[in-house]
Amino acid sequence: MKSRQLYVILLTLFSFYNNYSQTQIFSRNEVREDLEILKDLLEKSHYNLYAYTSKEEFDSNFEEIARSLKKDSITLKEAVGTFQKVISKANVGHAEIDFPAISYIAFAQQGGKIFPLEIALEDSKAYIRKNYSNNPELKIGSEILEVNGKKIEDILELIYPHISAERPYLKKAKIEFWSFPRLYWQIFGEQAEFSITAKEQNQIKEYDIQSVSAIEDYEYKRKDILSSDREFKFYGKNAYLNPGNFSGDEMDYRKFIDSAFSVINEKAPENLIVDLRNNAGGDNSFSDYLISYFADKPFQWNSKFSLKTSEYLKENTRSGNDTTNAYSQKILGHQNGEVFPYHFEETQPQESGKRFKGNVFTLINRQTYSQAAVAASVIQDYQFGTIAGEESGDYPSLYASIFTVELPNTKIPVKIPKGYMVRVNKSEKQEGVIPEIPIKDHLLDERDEILDTLLNKIGY
Repeated sequence: MKSRQLYVILLTLFSFYNNYSQTQIFSRNEVREDLEILKDLLEKSHYNLYAYTSKEEFDSNFEEIARSLKKDSITLKEAVGTFQKVISKANVGHAEIDFPAISYIAFAQQGGKIFPLEIALEDSKAYIRKNYSNNPELKIGSEILEVNGKKIEDILELIYPHISAERPYLKKAKIEFWSFPRLYWQIFGEQAEFSITAKEQNQIKEYDIQSVSAIEDYEYKRKDILSSDREFKFYGKNAYLNPGNFSGDEMDYRKFIDSAFSVINEKAPENLIVDLRNNAGGDNSFSDYLISYFADKPFQWNSKFSLKTSEYLKENTRSGNDTTNAYSQKILGHQNGEVFPYHFEETQPQESGKRFKGNVFTLINRQTYSQAAVAASVIQDYQFGTIAGEESGDYPSLYASIFTVELPNTKIPVKIPKGYMVRVNKSEKQEGVIPEIPIKDHLLDERDEILDTLLNKIGY
């Protein structure tokens, strides 16, 4: 039963873990073959593999990694780590290989123990945001300087090659949501105890703590930062709506949005707060439907969208997709390697009687990703509302629209961005969505600084 519970706990975070091979050991030749296929896949299918890294740098990194494969047998965790170091060199957040969830689950089920402190990465420093250790003297908010004699900066430098991102800000955000204890295990393996050097109120203190059970003392006690939970309620004259991720059962999602705005229009609040924090994104059809309830004119979610087709993408499109629709036909109809524009029709606002016409405030933070960041930029660029919180993790003009290819030997799934989109205001500046009302979300802990500050500002 507990094994099944762990699967459920990790299901939403590790969205592709069911596709991983159940085999835990591979030969060097099997991994080398997959490594070459990975390179071919990236070169032929990635929309712009060398957008942020030169071909020379990418190839040099690949050759160095290929030469490092010297063991006769390689674990699944090691294979994932090897491939991550290749794909992350492109510095594109949507070109990635996920954390080795199957290996972690197997380790946890066998009684494995992990590092007991979750961290928040802010202003180039690491702060304790959760303490699951046996030592309550380690205070939340204390700065971690060293773990087992290694400086925290040096530990992060070992983790970074396993995280795909356009910039350090996004790498750090991803480390927060994947969780530092899991990633520490991936890099260093199981360790029984840890010596911690921490800074508390300008004093340097040393602590010795024990590792904790990955299942009983960690996974069962925590909640992942990214959440698909939907929520609708009122704070006085303010309606609050968290739509959850923009994915899943779209009919069920629309029913939730319809129901929420039916109540909103009945109660006629002065303000509507739309919460896109800790949101992994998803599909524009979800976010467009949400925005249609407070948009005052037709809108599009991008100013330009283009795709690159390839044989890998065509094979993916033919497998289990409706190949008769216009989108699939465009992909299948162009030559391999060809880049072509694709136009999306405008979304119409809901009829006047259904729309909310008061003030709209949209919350974002560094954990606002992909289509959630794009949706925030749509709201900002059309002036449908005011953005509050932190700069989003993802850029709103980005390489995305991923498809997934499974490597043949290891069955490790690879996410490839086949498209490039530009935000409505046509800016391609390499930055996230910047709030008009900046509010820091310190530690990402239970205290909701962003929402509380906004409510205080607009009146509650």
